Amino acid sequence: MTRLRKRHVAGFLGILALVGCRQDMHDQPRLKALAESDSYADLRSARNPVDGTIARGQLHEDAYFHTGKVGANPGNYMPSEVPVNEETLARGRERFNIYCAPCHSRVGDGNGMIVQRGYRHPPTYHQDRLRQAPLGYFFDVMTNGFGAMPDYASQIPPRDRWCIVAYIRALQLSQNASAGDVAGQQIPSAVPAFEEPGSGATPAVELPPSPEPAAETGSQGGEKQP
Repeated sequence: MTRLRKRHVAGFLGILALVGCRQDMHDQPRLKALAESDSYADLRSARNPVDGTIARGQLHEDAYFHTGKVGANPGNYMPSEVPVNEETLARGRERFNIYCAPCHSRVGDGNGMIVQRGYRHPPTYHQDRLRQAPLGYFFDVMTNGFGAMPDYASQIPPRDRWCIVAYIRALQLSQNASAGDVAGQQIPSAVPAFEEPGSGATPAVELPPSPEPAAETGSQGGEKQP
């Protein structure tokens, strides 16, 4: 009787397994991707989008805002959608420190922490070539990559890329400003909240020697003996 019960249970479980393995949902009639179809003269089941069709959010009416180029050449002005103000520079600094500083360092000299670990050294932003480069050049490099630098189009939205461009230009000016740029006044640089080791952002400061402790005196004005 025990063996018979076991056989009945095994048979019941087998029936349940067969019922659960039906392939109706997998084998339902449909056109599989790139499969042949007799419904069309070219026998292709995948159809091209209707001419003029644009995916939602992909219109990109302002070509300069999305490419940084005027025709085939990089432009040298900020788009109207991104005014250069304190908010833009603050956002650019935040995004720069997240995505760019690991290689370019927070001061833009190309000596970031990843570079110090052996990655290829990028050029400093403070050389003449990049100080004279148009703004659209930096946007294009972030969008499409350049040399060993990958593109960041999928990580950084276009507006944030322009914010970073504005901050890079401000960073270049901060390292090469003249007295005329600050109306003849000397403005001290604020100590950064964080700096990378070896970046040279803040020079080392030598502390003066501590003064010798004064000798203790007794209650009667005389020196206290050791």
